[in-house]
Formats: sequence, structure tokens, C-alpha cells
Amino acid sequence: MVKVSEAIIARYEKEGDKFEVLVDPDLSMELKKGKTVNFNELLAIDTIFKDSNKGTEASPEAIKKAFGTTEIEKVAEKIIKEGRVQLTTEQRKKILEQRKKELIDFISRNAINPQTKTPHPPQRIENVLEEAKVHLDAGKTVQEQLPEIMNKIKTLIPISLEKIKIAFKIPAEHAAKASNVLHKYEIQNEEWQSDGSLVAVLELPSGAKEDLLNELSHLTKGNIESKIL
Repeated sequence: MVKVSEAIIARYEKEGDKFEVLVDPDLSMELKKGKTVNFNELLAIDTIFKDSNKGTEASPEAIKKAFGTTEIEKVAEKIIKEGRVQLTTEQRKKILEQRKKELIDFISRNAINPQTKTPHPPQRIENVLEEAKVHLDAGKTVQEQLPEIMNKIKTLIPISLEKIKIAFKIPAEHAAKASNVLHKYEIQNEEWQSDGSLVAVLELPSGAKEDLLNELSHLTKGNIESKIL
């Protein structure tokens, strides 16, 4: 279990109410990425706070209303995954460096110069990111930030992403959570079936396919259907 003095705050807000947990900096980011962690090591204290700095606990009624449960692990998981984690300075620096490497690698692998049909080398991508004054968000994935970044660098160099279309069918028991993942990308069509399952068609950069499939497979324990169109 992480010491309270070394823990950081994860905060979630709903309808004006704030909910906070004190968590291990590294394990909280692992959980946010979808990895499995040990909650005994993740949480500094098994308490849901209204204001952790003041030591004010959230009421069981407010927790139940916001999360549908008072089970500490389920509530903490939602706070971390859907809320904001206040990173340490060193953590933020490390994550931003990793995000930048991921971004440059992704764009150099998936984008081309539409005039010459050739890829842009990594150094050119890095240079144009600096010229465009792109600032990455440590709390968001590269995929979530990619559309805005591409719009910025398109004003400086001719560039376009190679895209593919994929159709998914998600069973009812996983559909709601999977929908949140799918909406990180460009939805072409989305239909909720009478049995509660979800059928959706996405357009996304070709290099993002494996990451998306892995995330959905982890979420649904492999219980999905997919087809490249």
C-alpha cells in the first residue's frame, strides 16, 4: 500500500459533487491504461473523499447516487479511469516524453505526403510538431489528441493519414463500456440492437487498429466480432 504522503489525488465530478481517492502515482496510470492492478497497493486508504485535503469523506448516499454502488474498488476504478489524476511533476514529464515518442512513431508510420505518396521521416515530424507548438496532454492518449494535432501540422506540411474502416459487433453486457472506447475514434455508423448489443462502423488510422482491437478485447474478454470493410 502506498503511503499517504506519497499518494496523489484522483478526482471525479458528477452533478456538482466531487469524489476523490488517494492513489499510487504509477499504478493509477497503469489502471487508466486498462491494465490490471492490485488495489491493496493502489489505494493509500480505503476511503472515498469529498475533499481529501480537508479529510472530508463523501457520504455513502452521495457515493451510491453517483456510482450505483459503495464498493470501494469499483468506485475507485471509475474515479481513476473517468476522472482526472493529478500527476507529480516527474510523472508528467515522463509521460509527456513517452507520448511524444508514440506520436512521432505513429504519424511517421501512418501518414504520407499526398503529393508524393511517400511517408514523412520521424525527424521531419518532430520538427513540424515543434514549429506548430503542439502541446501534448499527459492525461489523454495519443489517439484522443491526434485529430487536433493533425489539423495543426496540416497548415505547415502536406500530410494525410491512411485510414481503414472496421465494423464491430459488441454483446449487450459490454456494449456501454465499449461505446466509450469506440467514441475516441471517428464513428461512421452506430446502431443499438433490440437485444442490447451494439453494431458500429469506425474509420480510423490503419496503425490504430491493433491498439483498438486490444483495448476492446481486454474490455470484453475477447467477446467481440470485427470485420475490415
